[in-house]
Amino acid sequence: MDRREFLKKAAATTVVSSLGVKASLGASDSMPYRTMGRSGEKVSLVGLGGYHLGKQSDEQESIRIIRTALDSGVNFLDNCWDYNGGVSEIRMGKALRDGYRQKAFLMTKIDGRTKQAAALQIDESLSRLQTDHVDLMQFHEVIRMEDPDRIFASGGAMESMLAAKRAGKVRYIGFTGHKDPFVHLRMLELAKAHDFHFDAVQMPLNVMDTHFRSFQQQVVPVLVQEKIGILGMKAFGDHFILNSNTVKPIECLHYSLNLPVSVQITGIDSMQILDQAFEAAKTFRPLSQQEVAALRERTRLAAASGQFELYKTTSHFDGTAHNPSYLG
Repeated sequence: MDRREFLKKAAATTVVSSLGVKASLGASDSMPYRTMGRSGEKVSLVGLGGYHLGKQSDEQESIRIIRTALDSGVNFLDNCWDYNGGVSEIRMGKALRDGYRQKAFLMTKIDGRTKQAAALQIDESLSRLQTDHVDLMQFHEVIRMEDPDRIFASGGAMESMLAAKRAGKVRYIGFTGHKDPFVHLRMLELAKAHDFHFDAVQMPLNVMDTHFRSFQQQVVPVLVQEKIGILGMKAFGDHFILNSNTVKPIECLHYSLNLPVSVQITGIDSMQILDQAFEAAKTFRPLSQQEVAALRERTRLAAASGQFELYKTTSHFDGTAHNPSYLG
């Protein structure tokens, strides 16, 4: 190992140690891994978002993106039962053939709130993904105050999720949401009342979040205390944060990676965008307090009303609002 390679590996370790998250290097020297909460599972610093993988006109391009990511050290794969009408899961299932399933920490999500709807969606996701289990299954779009109550109710979706875990179909359980940190806190409160500990929680974490309905300020500290894996998403707020012309893509990713996330999931719809994610991981170093403050100040006015975080302020990203039948 030459001096450059040694320094590269030492830098990767320093990055994660400074965030209080354990890490090791994966298949790629430039892709550190972090530990997902209490689980002890090592997941790549950046994760491959599933929604955008159903958008390529050529299915083979989607498969190439997934396999290139896995071959290059990305092991965290995100997906959802409802993404692109199931196309995202179907394509990922094809990409995971030929030994690639063994390289992946595979996550998908379900929308069902009833026991019956959840059971059907779990089995359909497994079929599409061509696997007998997923590493992490999450309740998707916990965005309404009543969602936690429905999930934990008698005859609710949690009953099917726990049955799936007992059957070996699901290894870990989490939930996602993008609307309001109070909904996340309600879900965590209800879990505690039912003596249940989530393994992971997913939420928007980006340079604008800190200014408006902040998940970083209100939810992240609870997850750190409870040792729950923190899954970041929406570093770019789709493309809307970039449209504000206040930050560059690499700055967005570095800000999110500077948080105590287990993984930052990012949407990737081309090899060029995949290269951007690799570059972010390769060049990331802990940001100083001054650098963080400067990025926040630069985005403060644009972020104040949530106009660039449409997933919080509109139903634009609410698949279950547009398709209430998903909930069961």
